[in-house]
Amino acid sequence: MIRRWIFVLTAPLLTLPADAASQTDQTWATYITEEEWQTVNELPGVDRQIVSRDIGELNLSVGIIHRGSTRQPSNPGGGGGGGDQPPAETCGVTSTDRDSGASGIMHLHQTETYVIVSGSGTLVTGGEILNGRATSPESVVTTTLNGPSCIGPIVGDWVSKHVKEGDIVIIPAGTPHGWLDVPVHVDYLSVRPDPDRVLPDDYVNPALGDDFQMRTAP
Repeated sequence: MIRRWIFVLTAPLLTLPADAASQTDQTWATYITEEEWQTVNELPGVDRQIVSRDIGELNLSVGIIHRGSTRQPSNPGGGGGGGDQPPAETCGVTSTDRDSGASGIMHLHQTETYVIVSGSGTLVTGGEILNGRATSPESVVTTTLNGPSCIGPIVGDWVSKHVKEGDIVIIPAGTPHGWLDVPVHVDYLSVRPDPDRVLPDDYVNPALGDDFQMRTAP
């Protein structure tokens, strides 16, 4: 396990008295300890947002994702993780000549940076989504995690790469991505810039409690 990850999510930090900072002051820093993101990672589900905040030029979020083995029939390695009901709108391309074998997701607005903190797997990135389904406006993917997205099989000009604990992957907005193979599990932090501000700028996962909110936004 990577030890003592502490994220400082901020614009350049100015030296201010503690009582001068406020939620409208974008210079204060947000600290997330390893124990705190591990607490969120123990919650049910696949993708859980930890915090989202306004840092001036854009909003910035951090999530923690846990994926079990793709070798279990009930646990595919595709993107999403938000429990969406099948939406009415379709997205992506309608034909292709190269199938990756992986299901994935593509976010219209949001770049992600993955920091693999445990486990390993084969990640597919690039290409296009085939006969995809757009996330519904009310889904947690759209409202809390990643904004409007398209989910479905990854096809076309994709690449695959084995990643492991300690690796970092930058996935630009508009790039499909999904897991082709996860032998046991893979856990990863996702740092999510939101330049179009499609997500809340003041989200704190309830599992962190009121003390976290007071500490990060004095």
